[in-house]
Amino acid sequence: YLLCASGDFVKVYSVNTEETLRLMGGHADLVTGIQLNPHNHMQLYSSSLDGTIKLWDFMDGIPIKTFTVGSKLLALYTPAGAEDSVFVVIPKKGERDTFQLVSVKLTKGAGQDLEAKEVSVVLDGVGASMKHIAFGREGAYVASVKDVNLQVYFFKRKLLNRFSLSTVKTKGGDNNFSCVVCHPTEDCIATGHADGKIRLWRNFHHRKEYTYSTLHWHHDIVMDLAFSIEGTRLLSGGVESVLVQWHNESSCQKDFLPRLGSPIEYISMSSDGALCCTLHTDNRITIINSNLRFSRSIQGLIKSRDVKTGLVVDPRTKALVLNGEPGHLQFYSLQSDQQLFSLDIVQRQYIHQAGLKQSDLVKVAFSAQGTWLATVEESEEVTDPELQLKLWFYHEELQSFQLNTRINTPHDNHITDMCFRDMDELGDDSLILVTTGRDCVFKVWVMVEDNDPEAQQSVSWSCDFVGSYHNYQATNCCFSEDGSLLAVSFEETVTVWDSLTWDLKCTFCHPPGNIRNICFGRLTCSKYLIGATDYGFLCCWNLLTCALEWSAHLNVVVLQPDPLSEHIAAVSWLSKESSLFVFKPNEPRPIYIQRNLCKEKILLAAFVPRDEPEMISSEKYLWLRKSQLFFLTDTQELMTLSTKSLEERLTPSSKQLAVEESLPVTPFSLLLGKHRRQQAQEDIDLGKPVVHNKQEQASPAVKELLHTPAHVLPSASFLCTIFINSLLISTESKSAEEVADEVEMESEKAEDDSDEEDATEMEQEDTSHMELLGEMTCKLSKSQEKELRKIRKTDYSWISAF
Repeated sequence: YLLCASGDFVKVYSVNTEETLRLMGGHADLVTGIQLNPHNHMQLYSSSLDGTIKLWDFMDGIPIKTFTVGSKLLALYTPAGAEDSVFVVIPKKGERDTFQLVSVKLTKGAGQDLEAKEVSVVLDGVGASMKHIAFGREGAYVASVKDVNLQVYFFKRKLLNRFSLSTVKTKGGDNNFSCVVCHPTEDCIATGHADGKIRLWRNFHHRKEYTYSTLHWHHDIVMDLAFSIEGTRLLSGGVESVLVQWHNESSCQKDFLPRLGSPIEYISMSSDGALCCTLHTDNRITIINSNLRFSRSIQGLIKSRDVKTGLVVDPRTKALVLNGEPGHLQFYSLQSDQQLFSLDIVQRQYIHQAGLKQSDLVKVAFSAQGTWLATVEESEEVTDPELQLKLWFYHEELQSFQLNTRINTPHDNHITDMCFRDMDELGDDSLILVTTGRDCVFKVWVMVEDNDPEAQQSVSWSCDFVGSYHNYQATNCCFSEDGSLLAVSFEETVTVWDSLTWDLKCTFCHPPGNIRNICFGRLTCSKYLIGATDYGFLCCWNLLTCALEWSAHLNVVVLQPDPLSEHIAAVSWLSKESSLFVFKPNEPRPIYIQRNLCKEKILLAAFVPRDEPEMISSEKYLWLRKSQLFFLTDTQELMTLSTKSLEERLTPSSKQLAVEESLPVTPFSLLLGKHRRQQAQEDIDLGKPVVHNKQEQASPAVKELLHTPAHVLPSASFLCTIFINSLLISTESKSAEEVADEVEMESEKAEDDSDEEDATEMEQEDTSHMELLGEMTCKLSKSQEKELRKIRKTDYSWISAF
């Protein structure tokens, strides 16, 4: 397993399959540190900015204890020598940007939530990063680095040694410390520096007789270091995207694993030393074998320099599509939190050098079925950009997009917007692409058949119509739901065109302010057109009366319609906070308002259709039944609006340790429970009475087998005797009366059907009365009396043994 802190969750990945096996939620803020419990490697400690430390059984995703410390926790350490305590980094009270390393005693007590107020300061003036502190062999000492200072504190001797490097930058070097690690078996400390040097410190028990040797390969900051388990190798990584392995503390003996894609931020070794993994700045984990060979990669959402494409949903996979690596389009699965694949659009080598004007992807649009993909790429020139419009067709056999048409300079200036008209019932003939540009025109692109026998494709795309309005710049475009109308905004004016004849039908204007966003209403609200201006107005026009229906004073930065309902989400930015308003165009009053949604500015939003409509109890979230709403902030954080509180989101199995009888959690019991429910449902459908086997339910052996996690079960030989005994039935001989009763019952079965029907009806009536009124005596049928007499005589004394 690979454990990873991700936002306010802890994720458990399978090293073999790269799957996310478990998502452990419970922290109310960013998780800042995770460490295995040194006394039980099936358990994990996690710390968070919410001021709590949680102890997890990560195999089952169950939180065992929650310790409340009270102040923000910025890093977590669990050295093997520490009994009942952990070390955390917290802000120093009363001082800004000053941090302390403190020891927290973990209180013992009943219950899951405990206070951990016994805190003692170990070091003052430490760095806030996890990489700035390391514990020595067997937890005998702790090393801390900050700026050009190294502090080493010895616990037994209560001695603190400080070492400082020269602050003078010699030969362009920078002595500032960037990271620190300690040798697992020897007294040796390795530190990384901003100038790419690695220093190995020894004899640091003495303030003046200490020594250090220097290793140097990295040309820039050393981002992280890690010793192998036995301590014979040192791994280092930095901005070069190369993992360097140093042998025997010698600059001559080193191995390299190059071209890892992006700068290395963290390095971690597996407990058996067989694997190491690197975390990269593009949100990717690379798993590497001990012989320095690439093994696997887990790619999350890539942070792009600038998401110019917006958030687009792929109709085929329901994946979010946006800028990824430079020149690439990433398809990101929201369910698995992993990248499905990356499509190289620009198809040129990107050079990582500041100041170079290179081409990048700026616009993306999908047809309704996801068959066609349109992309626009442009160079970073402001005045005279190089433009390319590309149309890609999804190839079923290759399961990928193939380039169909490349159009050089589709517009004379930057392309501002792009959309498809896609009416499924009319087939490919109805497929139209519209682009708008700063060259004051919008262009309509259609598919034409290629009659050239040597052509590779049967169809290609060409321009069919060019429209303009008073020489204003075209800024936004969108089609109505039925595809009959096209709305194009030209600065302060919205124009509406007939998509069959390309006649201008009407214009709407709401000065002052240029139109920032436009969209049509859907379903019952399809007669409305919504627009937002950059002067802070949200307007709704009626297309039947060609008049302004209503307007609101709101600084809308994002306007996003839900494709499966009438709802439209508008995100406003005011006074350094983002707020969400959800409304239907036919009602000027919002149906949902969430002020201060987040402190960051929300730049983009997207409704992602759900596979199945969600059951939502709260009325205020009913608009989220069919689709889920995602936001991307200016800090490139992807957020979603949850319909459930934190308590509801935590699964029952992760909220409690003692698992109730009605809540089996092992895979075997879940499977068995599902099978039983199906069988019971089939019996009900066939009219059979459902009999619950009380004996089976009551058996402690069965409970223990089904409800206990496999890794804490006793051995099978121990459980076998109890389990077999629990299945045995009493072997007492039947009395003469019981035998006579059985014969009587068999003869009753041969009675006529009408009596049987009466008995069944009566049985059903009696049951309903019992349910409605509680205790109630009622006359039993003859067969029921015989059954009752038989049950009374059955010997159940054997069960008392359990």
